[in-house]
Amino acid sequence: MTHAAAGAGTIRSDNVRIAQQRGAFWLSCRVEACIRAPAAAVWGLLTDAPGFPRWNSTVTRIDGEIREGARLQVHAPGTERVFTPRVSDVVPPKGMTWTGGFGPVFKGVRTFELKRRPDGATDFVMCERFSGLLIPFLRRSLPDFGPIFARYAMDLKREAERATG
Repeated sequence: MTHAAAGAGTIRSDNVRIAQQRGAFWLSCRVEACIRAPAAAVWGLLTDAPGFPRWNSTVTRIDGEIREGARLQVHAPGTERVFTPRVSDVVPPKGMTWTGGFGPVFKGVRTFELKRRPDGATDFVMCERFSGLLIPFLRRSLPDFGPIFARYAMDLKREAERATG
């Protein structure tokens, strides 16, 4: 985003940077982390659906295969809700997109980006943008994604660095 929006905010902690923005019919959350592991190792974790709950405290289970065109069932802790994004734009080990929702009424688009650094580490970026006509009505019932995204990135960082030690 090229300009600050109403409700914009940035938080930095534990080597993770979180930025949140919102508008009348959209909101977004972005997390960035430097992971001291090769992009291929990080990609392996991000695309291993059965292994997700082993390292990721923000997911209890993923049903389906994380590959181009697949529909996933993502189960989050503390809720009975199941999210069903479709996977697209898969470019190993650089990135992918998960898209779910109900068209113009409510839509979530989560992008994952991995960039190799000259020192062999990986810059990880995950951004989700929610948009649609229901945003003004749902805003209060949606969780604060900042801490959830920070935990996701820290879990990924910890596991990738542990595995490649």
